[in-house]
Amino acid sequence: MNNKGFCATGDEPANRKAGKGGLIERFHRALPTRAGMASNKWLRPVAHRVLHPALWRFTRRSVPRGVALGMLTGMLVPVAQIPLSALLAFPVKANIPAAALTTFITNPLTMPPIWLAAYWTGKWVLSIDARVPGRPITVQAQTGWLHWLVADAGPATIVGLVVFAIVGAVLGYAISALGWRWWIAHKWKRRRKSV
Repeated sequence: MNNKGFCATGDEPANRKAGKGGLIERFHRALPTRAGMASNKWLRPVAHRVLHPALWRFTRRSVPRGVALGMLTGMLVPVAQIPLSALLAFPVKANIPAAALTTFITNPLTMPPIWLAAYWTGKWVLSIDARVPGRPITVQAQTGWLHWLVADAGPATIVGLVVFAIVGAVLGYAISALGWRWWIAHKWKRRRKSV
């Protein structure tokens, strides 16, 4: 067997023969490594901060923060999501692998349905905004950074993506925090049974 977990013949992964999780192995391969981040040309100027060991530890606080950060950058940033999530992980003390992996929620297969749903959600939010005195969202969109978007679909889609990013970050944080607690409780329960 070689060091990648494959048999010498290369026919079948060794862990599949043993019945162990191929999904977990794929998950570990998809996670960014510190060496991979160190070699990234975009991160070289801040590598000393991004490669800090505390940002790579899986703790009950850093993982939910990483998931929330990954949801925000994944939904709101169209390019360079992983380097940006790595840069933003330092000030919020988030786990970099969790943040980077969560950005994959948006990929070429999921983006069209997400953008379509964001358009309809944004259209609904803006219709509510039209009934509110002063129309705060529309006024901000017309006078602020959205003024360059001429098409009707642009502001609605952006408003929808912002809503999705905020809701996704809150849900991602809550689900990963609860999942972490469940995993630790399950681990302790197994440990007590084996004693």
